[in-house]
Amino acid sequence: MERIAWITDSTGTLDEELTKNEHVYVVPMIVIMDGKEYEDGVDLLPDELYRRMREEKIHATTSQPSVGKFHELYKKLETRYDRIIAVHLSSELSGTVSASRQAAQMVTIPVNIFDTLLISFPMILILKKLMHYINEGHSIDSAFTKTRMYADNHETYVVIGSLDQLHRSGRLTNTQYILGSLLSFKPIISIENGLLQTKSKPRNLKKAENQIFADFRRAIEMGKVKECTILYGGVLEEARRWKKRISHEFPPVITHISPLGSAIGVHTGEQTIGISWFNED
Repeated sequence: MERIAWITDSTGTLDEELTKNEHVYVVPMIVIMDGKEYEDGVDLLPDELYRRMREEKIHATTSQPSVGKFHELYKKLETRYDRIIAVHLSSELSGTVSASRQAAQMVTIPVNIFDTLLISFPMILILKKLMHYINEGHSIDSAFTKTRMYADNHETYVVIGSLDQLHRSGRLTNTQYILGSLLSFKPIISIENGLLQTKSKPRNLKKAENQIFADFRRAIEMGKVKECTILYGGVLEEARRWKKRISHEFPPVITHISPLGSAIGVHTGEQTIGISWFNED
């Protein structure tokens, strides 16, 4: 059986199972504040990021891992493994997939790269799905095909905590930003074809929450949702409240809670919260 090294990037927060897996490696995204570079999840955690953004009014930006960073890791893994499988955030939102592919061409070990077209914990669930198929004995092509079908039946709806941050990052147009700021909209952002899309613009957080739960109920009534993930910025207590609500309204659904990493929090803000799920047959 092939010895496989599994690679992902720090936009996805590993769960306990993957954290303990010695064959999983995380390449950190870069967060830049005051001209200094920090490795996401290594020397900068979300709580510290939000504190500095809140108290020091720091404008932070992000950068993908360099080709050199990937090459250094892939080269190191050549002697220990037969193959590398890398699972990354959407290529429509970052050049991470491109950097990983360039590094793959510089090593002799086979490297298969899966562009999830997703971000955050949903990306990690894709990694676990690929692992499942490979462990079941599927070929790389078969595992990738089955996982692509699974990934494409994904829905995420998130209330953005900071229009200002999303606008600065270039992921929100001037018109959307001005209208949202003037009218106090709480935009719900979805991920479609790897891109962030403004699904709707409720006037307050309560309406935004109820709209997300309405979408979640619609999916559940179709009988295709087995589990979901609450994604959040710096609002853990709010995330716990949402989990309690899901447990009350939809008891059969398994609910995870996963924080957004620093590299995502830079763009979305501390108050961000939402639900992600896969529609399964």
